[in-house]
Amino acid sequence: MAATPRRPIESQFQTHDGQTLFFRYWPAADDSLPKRAVLLFHRGHEHSGRVAHLVDEFDLPGHAFFAWDARGHGRSPGERGYSPSLATSVRDIQTFVDHIGATYGIRVQDMAVVAQSVGAVLASTWVHDYAPPLRALVLASPAFKVKLYVPFARPGLRLMHKLRGKFFVNSYVKAKFLTHDPERIASYDTDPLITRPIAVNILLDLYEAADRIVADAAAITVPTQLLISGADWVVHRGPQDAFFDRLGARVKEKIVLDGFYHDTLGERDRAKAVAAARRFIVREFESPSPRVSLRHADREGPFRDESDRLAQPLAPLSPAGLYWAVTRAGLRFGGTLSEGVRLGHETGFDSGSTLDYVYRNKAAGRFGVGRFMDRNYLDAIGWRGIRQRKVHVEELIGEAIARLHAAGSPARIVDIAAGHGRYVLEALASQQQRWGALNGVVGAASGGASGGASGGASGGAVVESILLRDYSEINVEQGRALIRAKGLDHVARFVRGDAFDGDDLAALSPAPTLAIVSGLYELFGDNDLVARSLGGLSRAVRPGGYLVYTGQPWHPQLEFIARALTSHRAGSAWVMRRRSQAEMDELVREAGFEKVAQRIDPWGIFTVSLARRAGDGA
Repeated sequence: MAATPRRPIESQFQTHDGQTLFFRYWPAADDSLPKRAVLLFHRGHEHSGRVAHLVDEFDLPGHAFFAWDARGHGRSPGERGYSPSLATSVRDIQTFVDHIGATYGIRVQDMAVVAQSVGAVLASTWVHDYAPPLRALVLASPAFKVKLYVPFARPGLRLMHKLRGKFFVNSYVKAKFLTHDPERIASYDTDPLITRPIAVNILLDLYEAADRIVADAAAITVPTQLLISGADWVVHRGPQDAFFDRLGARVKEKIVLDGFYHDTLGERDRAKAVAAARRFIVREFESPSPRVSLRHADREGPFRDESDRLAQPLAPLSPAGLYWAVTRAGLRFGGTLSEGVRLGHETGFDSGSTLDYVYRNKAAGRFGVGRFMDRNYLDAIGWRGIRQRKVHVEELIGEAIARLHAAGSPARIVDIAAGHGRYVLEALASQQQRWGALNGVVGAASGGASGGASGGASGGAVVESILLRDYSEINVEQGRALIRAKGLDHVARFVRGDAFDGDDLAALSPAPTLAIVSGLYELFGDNDLVARSLGGLSRAVRPGGYLVYTGQPWHPQLEFIARALTSHRAGSAWVMRRRSQAEMDELVREAGFEKVAQRIDPWGIFTVSLARRAGDGA
């Protein structure tokens, strides 16, 4: 243990939605060493002061330490035990990491994470969803499944939440069931910053996120150590073992600590847990494990196996075969009443026409029952995720335009598979309030607004040109009609083009400064095909330019989609091969782009990322 206790500096950072969260920072004792950091994430109900003892116990004087108070906990603001969603708190981690990088100059690849219980679920969800290139991840007793001793507690809470909205439940766990350490027991019982209530929406989100992360742990490739308390009264062990077995990390360790209660790193005999975690972290900093490559995940591995299973025909008279035959018949009947289902059957449920209908989100159908069915169809979780993806695409297009504007560069936009182009055109419309007139783009559509910010080299233009492309003649025709309807003929054009023709993309003129690929790569499992497309964009977009790209690391209805819905490709079954965010980011990185921002919907289905073309200039 360090001879002189390290003293923290208290500070704050601002989240994406304007909250100001509290954290403690322990600077490294030796500034001459490479910058390295360990991030500590506390248990549910607790705060950063409860993990502060680990800074000295880890005895890593060359490493900075950071520990936050999660929103609604400790000295951070908000209702006690409440967050708008678990996804919000996960995004808080990304914002926290961004703040550390910008303020203290520590790269993500020079960070290790140590997280306990609920904090471990938040951290593992962040690693799964955002794919940060962490040096090491240590999870202590992750709360993948909290023990609720009341029968049917989970469905009961879900029903009450629907009926009552926001409400809170208090933790039933007494300190003596968390640790054998008498000092920790006493401090837990007297600590005024302990947050005993937890909002029911967070408790339910915790279960759903944990189910998803345990099921899809193959997507996590960061070197991971799992510390399991052998006598845990609070969480079930089964999901922890399943998580470890499915981990995609090449380097992983599982250590079971017999007799330990839930507060693994606050137990009386925690020295053995701390020593194991310290050894793991030091090894990964001193001799980093090679990064797991997912470049060929389309050829072998769990995500290829999953898509192969979904593509395998079912025996017609088997229970599963009969079930899906009835489901398809029901959908065909639904298509006689619901406009959205009819359009899906006619053009493909993954077609640009279907997506444009989903974006418009206006139920239509024959008779009242048809509209009711269409409303249920449009409210399916996948389509809700698609609409949230549109919001995020628009947001990151706006961020890219702002970055280009700040660099004195115009936005020359190309979308290589635009569908009808609605999200691009509406994203530009949403910039009106920020920029005034976008080189007349929004002004023409809204009756001639004028003004706007200077665009440096563009001579006052913020958006100089918009080129929309798509392979489908129907989409091109509909997109051109939309451009005319919005009065954007003078700056936007729509042409037919192949998004996977790398040479054709490389020859785009004028050279784009912002390329957009939304909802395309998710439909094609072949990584070489995607790499060819990204390679063409890399040659087209000059260094300093940007790429907005989407991904689909998860979907709860993959089998329904594969067994019951048809693709735009000759009416074939819509079988998707998922790409983890780490795999998608690797393809983008290989093409010469560096990810700088990411968004994900609350269900973890669709991601939207912003990447900068590596190199100097713009």
